[in-house]
Amino acid sequence: MIEDFHFLRPWWLLALLAPFAIAWLASRFTDIRRQWSGIIAPHLLDGLVVEGDGKSRIRPWWLLVGVLAIATIAAAGPTWQREAPPFVEDTAPLVIAIDLSLTMDAIDITPSRLERAKLKVKDIVALRGGARTAVVTYAGSAHIVLPLTEDASLIATYVDALATRIMPVKGKDTGKALQLAEDLLGREDSTGTILFVTDGIEQKAFEAFKRKSKDGFVVLGIGTADGGPVKTADGGFLTDSGGARVFSKLDVEALKNLHALTGADVATLTTDDTDVRWVAQRIRTNFAEKTATDGDRWRDLGWWLVVPITLLFAVSFRKGWVVRLAVLVIIANGAIGPGNAQATELVDMWLTGDQQGRRAFEQGEFEKAASHFEDPMWKGVAYYRAGKFADALDVLCRCRYRRELVRPGKYSVASDEIR
Repeated sequence: MIEDFHFLRPWWLLALLAPFAIAWLASRFTDIRRQWSGIIAPHLLDGLVVEGDGKSRIRPWWLLVGVLAIATIAAAGPTWQREAPPFVEDTAPLVIAIDLSLTMDAIDITPSRLERAKLKVKDIVALRGGARTAVVTYAGSAHIVLPLTEDASLIATYVDALATRIMPVKGKDTGKALQLAEDLLGREDSTGTILFVTDGIEQKAFEAFKRKSKDGFVVLGIGTADGGPVKTADGGFLTDSGGARVFSKLDVEALKNLHALTGADVATLTTDDTDVRWVAQRIRTNFAEKTATDGDRWRDLGWWLVVPITLLFAVSFRKGWVVRLAVLVIIANGAIGPGNAQATELVDMWLTGDQQGRRAFEQGEFEKAASHFEDPMWKGVAYYRAGKFADALDVLCRCRYRRELVRPGKYSVASDEIR
């Protein structure tokens, strides 16, 4: 997964320069000492600069930089998963290859292996809810019973009619059935699955399963390890050359070896519907994996970054942290009236005292600005511009006295002494 990680729109990463530039500019322009160092002598600068109280170490522009960086990465389209092509069916086409060799008439499973296999096939088709399914039969040769169809009742009718005696060539050649099933699925645009319902797979067929194919393989073993006698069409039992009854056993070890060598999913018959549901799940999983691998579209996962962006913006509702919809506030303030209580509450909700003071200061309303300013230096300057020299002197003197009470390297203030 990590090796598939990339960006769908990598050129957007160049926009990361913007938040870094903002961070650099903000750090320079918020450094008061740096701004005045070239104008005022260092020994005088220490006495003129009023430090903050140090209560908040986090700066609002940090939030802006973080949001812009995350948003830029989201816009670049990080991804590591493919998505299914559009207009592709949600369920995979399936070819069921039913073994009709003579040993499928063994009665170690009642009423017989073949009859139980028919029931399982119909259950699988019903569980797929009308998804396209084809049926192939094989013994010494392989034949198409039904091409891909969505008609479950038609499939059930044909499956009911299957019997070992209808096969023209005796024996078992799973490789031919595999080739025929692949030819059926090869006509499809989407990948599919081939399900073998059989009581064993011969060793020579392993090589055919090992070939690379776009389709998946699932094997449902029918029978028991103890085995059972094989019934014949005349009601008797199959015998060997010596006249002894032939006992057919399910070669579980061979199925395990098939899984180990080829990666084919293998399961054996169960008395309940566990095997049917397992087969249906493997078909869905194989379809999802194949379309995710073979699809030419990558899933844009940048939208997940909306979550941290939203959390960061939640912090922005703290008063004074970001540029608050200032235009809307000013318009609302002008529409409602500057002296209106509603306007005052609206402005107080979004702007700090210093922000309101700065706005009034720039409009020439110095006395109003002084009433809003919390920063003592700005408050004193505003009083001075308003012509209230006594108030300005009082504020600036108290500001200077506070400066002297601050210990070197510390920004805490002995408030009791100031009073």
